[in-house]
Amino acid sequence: MKIDLKNILYPTDFSDLSLKACRYAVSFAEAYDAQLHCIHVVDEAYQYWVSLGPESVPMGPPPEDLTGLAEKQLADFEIAHLGGLGKSPITAAMFGKPHVQICAYAGEKQIDLIVIATHGRSGISHALMGGTAEKVVRKAPCPVLTVRDPEHDFIEE
Repeated sequence: MKIDLKNILYPTDFSDLSLKACRYAVSFAEAYDAQLHCIHVVDEAYQYWVSLGPESVPMGPPPEDLTGLAEKQLADFEIAHLGGLGKSPITAAMFGKPHVQICAYAGEKQIDLIVIATHGRSGISHALMGGTAEKVVRKAPCPVLTVRDPEHDFIEE
C-alpha cells in the first residue's frame, strides 16, 4: 500500500515550537506535492467575562478583531515561512476551541495528515493547560504527526 498525501494541515500558534513542526509540514508537502493548509485558531478561552449570567459582558477585543489580527499574522507567517512551496498554501484563521476547530477543518477539507507541535507537558501543567495536540490525536479524522521539543535532527546529504 502506497501512502498518498494530497492535503496536509499544519495548525500553528506562532510559537517557536510550532515553527519546528512547520519544517515537517513543509517537507511532507514538498515530498508528496500536497496542498498545505495552515490555520490558526484564536482560543475562545481568551474572552474574559465581567460577570456570569445572562447579562455578562466580554472584556477585551471582540472575536472578529482577534480573528482579523490572526489573519494578518498568518499572512506575515506565510511570507516568512511558507514561500518556497510549489503550491500556494491555504491559510485560515478561526475562533473557537482549538482542538475542535482543527478536527472540524480536517474533516471538512479532507485532510490526509495533520502536523502539529506538542509542548510535551505532563502532570499538573498538563492538567491546567490542557493538551491541544493530545485532543487532536484522539479526535482527528486522519493521522496526526506530533512534533515535540527537542525534535529529531535529520542528517542532510
